[in-house]
Amino acid sequence: MQIPQPVWLLLGLSPLARLIQSGISGGLGANPIEYIIRFSGDWALWLLLISLSISPIARLPGCRGVIRLRRLAGLFCFFYATLHLCSYLVLDKYFDWFDIGRDLRKRPYITVGFSTFLLLLPLAVTSSKGWIKRLGRHWGTLHTLVYPAAILAICHYFLMTKADWRLPALHALLLALLLGWRWRRNIFSPLPG
Repeated sequence: MQIPQPVWLLLGLSPLARLIQSGISGGLGANPIEYIIRFSGDWALWLLLISLSISPIARLPGCRGVIRLRRLAGLFCFFYATLHLCSYLVLDKYFDWFDIGRDLRKRPYITVGFSTFLLLLPLAVTSSKGWIKRLGRHWGTLHTLVYPAAILAICHYFLMTKADWRLPALHALLLALLLGWRWRRNIFSPLPG
Protein backbone atom coordinates (compact mmCIF):
# COMPACT_ATOMS: atom_id res chain seq x y z
CA MET A 1 0.00 0.00 0.00
CA GLN A 2 1.38 3.39 -1.05
CA ILE A 3 0.87 6.32 1.31
CA PRO A 4 0.42 9.60 -0.62
CA GLN A 5 3.20 12.19 -0.25
CA PRO A 6 0.87 14.83 1.30
CA VAL A 7 0.30 12.40 4.18
CA TRP A 8 4.08 12.17 4.70
CA LEU A 9 4.28 15.98 4.62
CA LEU A 10 1.63 16.19 7.33
CA LEU A 11 3.50 13.60 9.39
CA GLY A 12 6.72 15.61 9.03
CA LEU A 13 4.97 18.76 10.20
CA SER A 14 3.12 17.08 13.07
CA PRO A 15 5.97 17.67 15.59
CA LEU A 16 5.84 21.39 14.75
CA ALA A 17 2.07 21.35 15.21
CA ARG A 18 2.54 19.60 18.56
CA LEU A 19 5.11 22.22 19.62
CA ILE A 20 2.77 25.07 18.65
CA GLN A 21 -0.13 23.40 20.46
CA SER A 22 2.04 22.97 23.57
CA GLY A 23 2.97 26.65 23.41
CA ILE A 24 -0.65 27.75 23.08
CA SER A 25 -1.81 25.52 25.94
CA GLY A 26 1.10 26.49 28.22
CA GLY A 27 2.69 23.05 28.05
CA LEU A 28 6.28 24.14 27.45
CA GLY A 29 7.30 23.71 31.07
CA ALA A 30 9.19 26.02 33.41
CA ASN A 31 11.80 26.93 30.77
CA PRO A 32 9.98 27.26 27.42
CA ILE A 33 13.10 28.30 25.49
CA GLU A 34 15.02 25.22 26.61
CA TYR A 35 11.98 23.06 25.81
CA ILE A 36 11.80 24.43 22.24
CA ILE A 37 15.54 24.02 21.69
CA ARG A 38 15.53 20.44 23.01
CA PHE A 39 12.33 19.46 21.20
CA SER A 40 13.55 20.73 17.81
CA GLY A 41 16.99 19.17 18.34
CA ASP A 42 15.47 15.81 19.26
CA TRP A 43 13.33 15.81 16.13
CA ALA A 44 16.26 16.83 13.93
CA LEU A 45 18.29 13.89 15.27
CA TRP A 46 15.42 11.40 15.01
CA LEU A 47 14.73 12.44 11.42
CA LEU A 48 18.42 12.18 10.57
CA LEU A 49 18.44 8.62 11.88
CA ILE A 50 15.18 7.88 10.06
CA SER A 51 16.66 9.15 6.79
CA LEU A 52 19.68 6.88 7.30
CA SER A 53 17.34 3.95 8.09
CA ILE A 54 15.45 4.21 4.83
CA SER A 55 18.09 2.49 2.65
CA PRO A 56 18.20 -0.66 4.83
CA ILE A 57 14.40 -0.71 5.06
CA ALA A 58 14.12 -0.36 1.26
CA ARG A 59 16.13 -3.58 0.90
CA LEU A 60 13.40 -5.56 2.68
CA PRO A 61 10.92 -7.45 0.46
CA GLY A 62 8.03 -5.22 -0.59
CA CYS A 63 9.58 -2.03 0.84
CA ARG A 64 11.48 -0.66 -2.17
CA GLY A 65 9.02 2.26 -2.55
CA VAL A 66 10.05 3.73 0.79
CA ILE A 67 13.30 4.96 -0.79
CA ARG A 68 11.45 7.95 -2.27
CA LEU A 69 10.89 9.23 1.29
CA ARG A 70 14.61 9.55 2.06
CA ARG A 71 14.89 13.07 0.62
CA LEU A 72 11.76 14.21 2.45
CA ALA A 73 13.06 12.82 5.76
CA GLY A 74 16.39 14.57 5.16
CA LEU A 75 14.69 17.88 4.41
CA PHE A 76 12.54 17.61 7.53
CA CYS A 77 15.71 16.82 9.49
CA PHE A 78 17.22 20.06 8.17
CA PHE A 79 14.01 21.96 8.91
CA TYR A 80 14.07 20.92 12.57
CA ALA A 81 17.84 21.48 12.77
CA THR A 82 17.26 25.02 11.47
CA LEU A 83 14.50 25.52 14.03
CA HIS A 84 16.90 24.20 16.69
CA LEU A 85 19.66 26.62 15.67
CA CYS A 86 17.31 29.59 15.26
CA SER A 87 15.73 28.92 18.66
CA TYR A 88 19.20 29.10 20.19
CA LEU A 89 20.23 32.24 18.24
CA VAL A 90 16.96 34.16 18.57
CA LEU A 91 15.15 32.97 21.70
CA ASP A 92 18.12 32.08 23.89
CA LYS A 93 20.79 34.56 22.77
CA TYR A 94 18.72 37.37 21.19
CA PHE A 95 21.36 37.63 18.43
CA ASP A 96 24.01 38.59 20.99
CA TRP A 97 26.96 37.67 18.75
CA PHE A 98 29.51 38.29 21.50
CA ASP A 99 27.72 35.82 23.79
CA ILE A 100 27.32 33.34 20.91
CA GLY A 101 31.04 33.60 20.16
CA ARG A 102 31.82 32.99 23.83
CA ASP A 103 29.55 29.90 23.76
CA LEU A 104 31.36 28.59 20.69
CA ARG A 105 34.69 28.90 22.52
CA LYS A 106 33.63 27.67 25.97
CA ARG A 107 30.95 25.05 25.27
CA PRO A 108 32.10 22.22 22.99
CA TYR A 109 28.56 20.97 22.44
CA ILE A 110 27.62 24.32 20.84
CA THR A 111 30.63 24.14 18.50
CA VAL A 112 29.88 20.52 17.58
CA GLY A 113 26.20 21.31 17.03
CA PHE A 114 27.02 24.28 14.81
CA SER A 115 29.48 22.12 12.84
CA THR A 116 26.73 19.54 12.35
CA PHE A 117 24.43 22.21 10.97
CA LEU A 118 27.14 23.40 8.56
CA LEU A 119 27.50 19.83 7.23
CA LEU A 120 23.73 19.49 6.76
CA LEU A 121 23.41 22.82 4.95
CA PRO A 122 24.91 21.79 1.58
CA LEU A 123 22.90 18.56 1.70
CA ALA A 124 19.64 20.47 2.01
CA VAL A 125 20.62 23.02 -0.65
CA THR A 126 21.58 20.32 -3.18
CA SER A 127 18.67 17.96 -2.54
CA SER A 128 16.59 19.01 -5.54
CA LYS A 129 16.49 17.13 -8.85
CA GLY A 130 18.10 20.14 -10.52
CA TRP A 131 21.13 19.96 -8.22
CA ILE A 132 21.35 16.20 -8.63
CA LYS A 133 21.53 16.74 -12.39
CA ARG A 134 24.03 19.63 -12.13
CA LEU A 135 26.39 17.82 -9.79
CA GLY A 136 26.16 14.46 -11.57
CA ARG A 137 28.35 11.82 -9.93
CA HIS A 138 29.68 14.41 -7.46
CA TRP A 139 26.22 14.67 -5.88
CA GLY A 140 26.60 11.25 -4.21
CA THR A 141 30.06 12.14 -2.96
CA LEU A 142 28.78 15.41 -1.46
CA HIS A 143 25.90 13.62 0.23
CA THR A 144 28.26 11.31 2.11
CA LEU A 145 28.58 14.33 4.44
CA VAL A 146 25.47 12.90 6.10
CA TYR A 147 27.68 10.33 7.88
CA PRO A 148 30.03 12.77 9.67
CA ALA A 149 26.99 14.99 10.31
CA ALA A 150 25.22 12.09 12.05
CA ILE A 151 28.32 11.27 14.11
CA LEU A 152 28.67 14.92 15.14
CA ALA A 153 24.95 15.10 15.99
CA ILE A 154 25.38 12.15 18.38
CA CYS A 155 28.51 13.77 19.85
CA HIS A 156 26.52 17.01 20.32
CA TYR A 157 23.86 15.04 22.19
CA PHE A 158 26.43 13.30 24.42
CA LEU A 159 28.27 16.54 25.22
CA MET A 160 25.02 18.32 26.03
CA THR A 161 23.77 15.57 28.35
CA LYS A 162 24.93 16.09 31.90
CA ALA A 163 23.81 12.98 33.77
CA ASP A 164 21.68 10.29 32.13
CA TRP A 165 23.47 9.09 29.00
CA ARG A 166 21.10 6.20 28.23
CA LEU A 167 19.18 7.99 25.47
CA PRO A 168 22.28 9.38 23.68
CA ALA A 169 23.82 5.90 23.95
CA LEU A 170 20.72 4.36 22.36
CA HIS A 171 20.94 6.86 19.49
CA ALA A 172 24.66 6.10 19.13
CA LEU A 173 23.94 2.37 19.00
CA LEU A 174 21.34 2.87 16.27
CA LEU A 175 23.77 5.02 14.29
CA ALA A 176 26.53 2.41 14.74
CA LEU A 177 24.18 -0.29 13.40
CA LEU A 178 23.22 1.86 10.40
CA LEU A 179 26.84 2.76 9.61
CA GLY A 180 27.86 -0.88 10.09
CA TRP A 181 25.14 -1.98 7.67
CA ARG A 182 26.31 0.59 5.13
CA TRP A 183 29.98 -0.41 5.53
CA ARG A 184 29.21 -4.14 5.26
CA ARG A 185 27.00 -3.61 2.22
CA ASN A 186 29.65 -1.51 0.47
CA ILE A 187 32.42 -4.03 1.25
CA PHE A 188 30.53 -7.18 0.28
CA SER A 189 28.04 -6.02 -2.34
CA PRO A 190 28.84 -2.59 -3.74
CA LEU A 191 25.49 -1.62 -5.24
CA PRO A 192 24.32 1.97 -5.84
CA GLY A 193 21.86 3.56 -3.39
